[in-house]
Amino acid sequence: MGNKQDELQLLAQHHTYDVIGITKTWWDDSHHWNVAIEGYNLFHRNRTKGRGGGVALYVKNSYVAEEMQDCNLGNQLESIWIRIKGTRTQKDLVVGAFFASVFSQKESHLQPQQHEMDEGFGEIQPQIRKQVVQEHLATLNEFKSPGPDQLHPRVLKELAEVISEPLAIIFESSWRTGEVPADWRRANVVPIFKKGKKNDPNNYRPISLTLIPGKILEKIIKEVVCKNLETDAVIANSQHGFTKNKSCQTNLISFFDRVTSWVDTGNAVDVAYLDFSKAFDKVPHNLLANKLVKCGLDKTTVWWICNWLCERTQRVLTNASSSSWKEVTSGVPQGSVLGPVLFNIFINDLDEGLEGTIIKFADDTKLGGIANTPEERSRIQNDLDRLERWAETNKMKFNRDKCKILHFGRKNGMQRYRMGDTWLDSSTCEKDLGILVDNKLNMSQQCDAAAKKANGILACINRGIASRSREVMLPLCLGQTTPGILRPILGTTVEGRC
Repeated sequence: MGNKQDELQLLAQHHTYDVIGITKTWWDDSHHWNVAIEGYNLFHRNRTKGRGGGVALYVKNSYVAEEMQDCNLGNQLESIWIRIKGTRTQKDLVVGAFFASVFSQKESHLQPQQHEMDEGFGEIQPQIRKQVVQEHLATLNEFKSPGPDQLHPRVLKELAEVISEPLAIIFESSWRTGEVPADWRRANVVPIFKKGKKNDPNNYRPISLTLIPGKILEKIIKEVVCKNLETDAVIANSQHGFTKNKSCQTNLISFFDRVTSWVDTGNAVDVAYLDFSKAFDKVPHNLLANKLVKCGLDKTTVWWICNWLCERTQRVLTNASSSSWKEVTSGVPQGSVLGPVLFNIFINDLDEGLEGTIIKFADDTKLGGIANTPEERSRIQNDLDRLERWAETNKMKFNRDKCKILHFGRKNGMQRYRMGDTWLDSSTCEKDLGILVDNKLNMSQQCDAAAKKANGILACINRGIASRSREVMLPLCLGQTTPGILRPILGTTVEGRC
C-alpha cells in the first residue's frame, strides 16, 4: 500500500467517491503518519500476526459513520464493519421518504397486468420502423437531463443513425409482449419548489427523470393513444390540460366568458376552486386499467401501459445526494411522456352527473353556476357532494383547506358550501392558472403584480448592465427571435385580460 499512497490521493481528489475500500493494505503501526486523506474518515484493521493482509475503509466526512464493534470483536480475519447513517443534514432522506409516503396503498388483490379483458377486445401487432425511431432521436433536446443510467441525450442524438435500428427492434418487441425493462421503470426524482416554506416537502413537485430510450417508446405509444382518443372523442370538452388545440388561455376564456355573461345579465354566480391533494401521485393503477379498457384502447397497448406502471421505483436527488430506492405503488410519473395523457383518461369521468359548469386543466378544477335562488345554490352543493363521492370512489382526496369559493354579482347571497363535513372558505381573490381573479372580475391586481415583477427585473438590469443602447436593451427585455425577459411576464397579463 505504501507505494500506492500518491495514487490513492490523486484518485480521491479527482473523483467524488463516498466510500473507498482497500484490501491487503500491508499496514502496521509505522504507517499511521501517512495514510490520512483530507475529507475522509479512516477505519482500518491491520494483521495482528505476521506481515501482509489488512483492510481499510475511507468514508467521506459528510456522512455519519461509526465502527460496529459487536461485529468486529472476536473476528480473527482482517474485516471491519461500518454503519453509515447518512449525511449530517439528511434532507435528501427526509424528502425521499415524503414523496414515497404520498402514494396510495398498493393493491394486493389486483395487479394491473392481471386485469381481465373482454373477449372481443381488440389486439394489434404494432410495427415500429427504424426511420420513426431515428426521427425521435434526431429531435432530442440535448440540454435535457439524463435518467438514472446517466446516458446523456446528446450521445443518443449523435448516434441516432447507428442505434435507431436495434432500438426499433427492442421497442417493437417490448410493445408486442408487454414486457417493460426494469430500468425503464426507475426514476430519479428532482423536487421542484412551488411556493410557500422551502423546508416543507409538501411545497415541492416531484419531477421524474427516466431513461431516454424508454421515453422515446412512450412518445410512440402516446401518438397511438391520442389518435384513438381524438377519433372516438373520448376526452370531455371540459378538459383543457395536455389536450390538442387547448391551453390555459382557452380554459380561462371559455369559463369566464360564461361567468361574465351571467353577471352582466344581473345574476349572482358562485364558483368553487377545487384542489386535489397529490393528484398525479395517488392515481390507483387498477382503476386506471379499467378506464383504459373503457376508452377502447387495444389490448396490446393497455397491457404495456399496465406493466409500465407496475413495480416502479424512484429515488430523490438533491444537492448531489440521493435517497434510497422506494417502491411506487400508485400514480402516474410527473415528468414522463405518457403520464399527463393517462391522468386525463383517469379524471375524464369527473364530469358525469353534474348540473353546473365544470372546467379542468389537468387536476385544476373549477365548478360554477348561477346562484340566485336557494334551489340554484342547492344544485351547486349537490354537485360538490357528487365530486366528493367521485373522489372517494376513485381513491383520490380533495385538499379542502385549499378549496375556495368566489362569489360574483351585486346581489350575491354569499352562500356557504361544504365538501364532506368541512365548510369551504370564501375568498375575494384567487390565482387561476397564474392569473389573479377577484370577486368583481377586475384584473387590476394581476396587472399590478405583473408590473411589480417587471420593475424588479428592470432594476436588476439597471444594476447589472452598463449599456443603455437600443440594440442591447430591446432584445434583452422584449426579445426578437426569443421572448426576452419581460415579454413572458407582461404577455401573461395581456392574455388574461383578453
